[in-house]
Amino acid sequence: MLERLLELRQQVVEGSQKYLAAWGCLTSPPAAIHNLARYLALRQQDLRSLQLELAALGLSSLGRCESRVLENLDAVIAVLAATQGLAYPAPSYEEFYAGDTALEQHAEALFGRPSPHRRARIMVTLPSEAAEQPELLLQLLEGGMDVARINCAHDEPSVWEKMLAHLRRAEAQTQRPCKVLMDLAGPKIRTGTVVMPPDKPKVYRGDRILLTPDVTEVNSDISCQVTCTLPAILGQLQVGATVWIDDGKIGARVVRVEPAGVVLEVEKISPQGKKLRAQKGLNFPDSQLQIQPLTDKDCQDLHFVVRHADLVGYSFVQKPDDLHLLFSELERLEARPDLGLILKIETQQAVKNLPALIATAANRRPLGVMIARGDLAVEMGWLRLGEIQEELLWICEAARVPVVWATQVLDQLTKEGLPSRAELSDAVMSACAECVMLNKGQYLLEAVALLDELLARMQTHQHKKSQRLRALYSWR
Repeated sequence: MLERLLELRQQVVEGSQKYLAAWGCLTSPPAAIHNLARYLALRQQDLRSLQLELAALGLSSLGRCESRVLENLDAVIAVLAATQGLAYPAPSYEEFYAGDTALEQHAEALFGRPSPHRRARIMVTLPSEAAEQPELLLQLLEGGMDVARINCAHDEPSVWEKMLAHLRRAEAQTQRPCKVLMDLAGPKIRTGTVVMPPDKPKVYRGDRILLTPDVTEVNSDISCQVTCTLPAILGQLQVGATVWIDDGKIGARVVRVEPAGVVLEVEKISPQGKKLRAQKGLNFPDSQLQIQPLTDKDCQDLHFVVRHADLVGYSFVQKPDDLHLLFSELERLEARPDLGLILKIETQQAVKNLPALIATAANRRPLGVMIARGDLAVEMGWLRLGEIQEELLWICEAARVPVVWATQVLDQLTKEGLPSRAELSDAVMSACAECVMLNKGQYLLEAVALLDELLARMQTHQHKKSQRLRALYSWR
């Protein structure tokens, strides 16, 4: 087993060079990026049988080595070597946990100090009413909000300015600092005008939809027409491409390409049918769309963001060139160096390119990753969402990058006042991230209070993937 581990270590060291070369980081890579490359090299191996054998010997498994790949391997190798009377240098306690320490430091630089009773921060999406209700910001801060999120897809600078003024006054009253994230809207692809036959208000399986830049006269086999808010993408769609409408409620496939647009046939939908509405999301999971991630509106909004925000959320970022585009714009606007960057991972291409994105952004600005689970569920498929969100957590921990766990956290509680059992389990899992995002709703204050207590309880049991093994009190 000692020989196998030494061979594995060599494979990790050599394999990591391939990733560093691909990212252009072969010369003096940052420690976090070096560890990320080693983690990816390690995870190219199937270690299941080795895990079982290590556990049978009472040795630390490799299943929690995200932040310390070589240190973990060296610790196990040193113990095995000692059993055979051989000397092998083991990492010190400080060296072993250096990656964890770095991750906490990066989280503090990004989100500020955590609350005394919990490690994970709470991010709250501010509703439009926050501009007219200063008491709401005060209550959110008192309830445990650590980061206020403003979605630039909604409202306008005059409204954002009011929200921020109320927040700053609430900070002074409570003596609780609060970071501000402003999410750029990005190139949101949505439905526009919807034209349906007067006698048919819903679409059903087998119906055909024309996705078009403009409403036009159509053939009789087409049930309805829907305009697309980003017409340029229509020319990039091919026959057979999958299209999801309204957060995955309607699944269709391209069956024909016409001068007027693309014809979709509905394949997956509720038996009761669905109404097609304007301003609903469009997703194209198996199409490699060439889309400019930074829109004219985003560039205009950045003028406000760089003056008022602590963090900027980058929507639809997919490849390193997208980052260079944003960095150039931030330099042009002379954004301060500590303006943090949150990469919103919401497409298949962004998932595939995440290590390269992290390597490109390393040491440029305080960096975080948002797991945008709503879009990812549609892009990756519902079956893979649970698996993918775990893998993204591991990749980010290996790179020592803080994570925001986003989309529909305690959604039913926020909107209706009572949580479902499933969303309580989901909120418990969110404690593995450095920050958890709540969306707006009528019962937002109740959701903040519950999440605050859940996160505090869970951190006594678990840190990332590691069980803390505190004493159990339920069976005393």
